[in-house]
Amino acid sequence: MRRNDTGGHPMRFLKLKEVMEKTVLSRSAIYRKMNEEDFPKSVSLGDRAVVWLEEDVVNWMEECLLNRDR
Repeated sequence: MRRNDTGGHPMRFLKLKEVMEKTVLSRSAIYRKMNEEDFPKSVSLGDRAVVWLEEDVVNWMEECLLNRDR
């Protein structure tokens, strides 16, 4: 089971549209990066219900900034 390390904030799932808005990546770029193992994997909640853990997406964004500054 995954621990909640979000500073006391509840874990939150993001739908594809929210991930696209948060990262400014297109749908195809998100799935391409997932296939290249360069983006957090989605979580299936059942038929046609796919989400991402917000913490994973934020961590990915922070890693992008760290890579930029190297």
